[in-house]
Amino acid sequence: MQTMKIYRLVPSAPLDDPQWMDRPPQGEVVVRALTAGDARLVATDAELDFTEIDASPAEGNSTRMASAFRSEKLYTVIEDLSGRFPTEGPREVLDGVVRIDTILPLQVD
Repeated sequence: MQTMKIYRLVPSAPLDDPQWMDRPPQGEVVVRALTAGDARLVATDAELDFTEIDASPAEGNSTRMASAFRSEKLYTVIEDLSGRFPTEGPREVLDGVVRIDTILPLQVD
């Protein structure tokens, strides 16, 4: 098993930043991941994606690239050396709430 690290994803943009408009801030999230970049992916993967519900914008199109966790302007990634969480285990969210309602389906009549 590979050695993992613990990372905190912390909102870094002010709440009135227009970049939050289409992706609401979710607060601090702690993840176990391989690298700081991988930490962004772990948090993103915990969010709901359009391809997982019956509201896909078009067949096969994912909305994962739009996640706020992937934006360096909205979230900063900090290695957590506190020892509060074990480094052994799978890549996963360890603390904080990753919302699954950030993508809302719309019905067009």
